[in-house]
Parts: sequence; structure tokens; C-alpha cells
Amino acid sequence: MDTTTPLPAPPVDRIGLLGFLSALGIDHTTHDHAPVFTVAESEEIKLDIPGGHTKNLFLKDKKDNLILISAEHSTRIELKRLHERLGCGRLSFGSAERLVDALGVTPGSVTAFALINDPQRRVRFILDAALMAHETVNFHPMKNDATTSISRDGLLAFLAALGRKPEIMDFSSEEA
Repeated sequence: MDTTTPLPAPPVDRIGLLGFLSALGIDHTTHDHAPVFTVAESEEIKLDIPGGHTKNLFLKDKKDNLILISAEHSTRIELKRLHERLGCGRLSFGSAERLVDALGVTPGSVTAFALINDPQRRVRFILDAALMAHETVNFHPMKNDATTSISRDGLLAFLAALGRKPEIMDFSSEEA
């Protein structure tokens, strides 16, 4: 796997993302489908795509620190107390404008892949331990009209190429 591949200039779209994955030697498969905006809307699509499916939360705290959480679609995340665990101010959802500015995607299309559009690493990234238990994980490739399947190790290699080491958190534990 080549980790010296230069990052494409933001904003990176689906074509740029998939090209970057290929340049890194990371296997991936993309499935086109109707746009989906919620986990519930994606239930039928998931039946045909194996692996861990995600929900992605773009959050901000009171000091405007940005956080992206990529979790297994069924993971329950208690937002009211999560700030205590993360050691930050109270959390709320980031605005659509802030999302586009920070990650280059729109609401409904939030994805770990959008970290490619954050070369300054302004967004703190947290991965759900339950999601990482899957051999294959699935994310939107920058828009919600497709799902890209990638191995867990491929995701970690992608993040490493971005110079990122994710925080892996077990949301099922008592502290969550």
C-alpha cells in the first residue's frame, strides 16, 4: 500500500475520493442507489450490501470545536452526556454551513471519507468500536446517493494517509 500518495486539493468529490483510494491501493466497491437522508431510509439498501453500516454525526461544542463521529447504524449515542466523556463543552449538531466549510459535504452525506477535505485537521474524529468490529465498513462517498464498501484495515490506511489516527470509543459501555 502506497502511503506517499499526495492528497487531492479540497474540495474532493466522489471521483477524487475513489481515485485517491485506488492510488493508495485500497480495495473498494461502490453501490449506487437513490439518495438516503436517514438511517431508517437506508434499511432496504443495507440488505444488499454486506458489512457494518454507519451513521455519522457532525457535532460542535460550545467553543466551536468540531467533532465527527462514525458509528455503527444501530449504536445508541447519548448526546446529552457525551461531552463529559469527550472532555469538551456541551454538544449540538453543527450547522449545514459549518459542515460544508469543514468537510465539504452537505447534511445527509456526512461520511468519514469527508475528512479528506479537512487537511488542517480541524475536525476531531471518533470511530465506534462496534463499527470497527466489522471486517467491511460502509460509508457514503461524499454524497448520499451511493455507498462505498471498504475493509476496516482499508479505512485505517485511508486515515493514516490523511495523517489521522482515529479515537476509537465503545459507546456500549456504562460511561457512554
